Amino acid sequence: MKIHGPNQTNFNPYKNNMQKQTDLKKGTNQQDQLQISNQAKRLQENVKPNAERAAYVQDIKKAVESGEYQVNPEKTAQKMIAFWTKHL
Repeated sequence: MKIHGPNQTNFNPYKNNMQKQTDLKKGTNQQDQLQISNQAKRLQENVKPNAERAAYVQDIKKAVESGEYQVNPEKTAQKMIAFWTKHL
């Protein structure tokens, strides 16, 4: 058996892996695409936001931005408890 030491010029265990990566990069010039089916488009058209709900959300946004929105911690805690006891 002949051992030449660690500096062999023809032995690189990472060379094959590096070559595979460069080959993959060359072959992947495609850009991402998104396709929405006709059925999904119809579902999106049918789900229009409720006008009353949209107005309510806008009122809350304005109150938050102006600093007038107040959070009721007791009511929040009660709703959290009700949610988690129902889902356990």
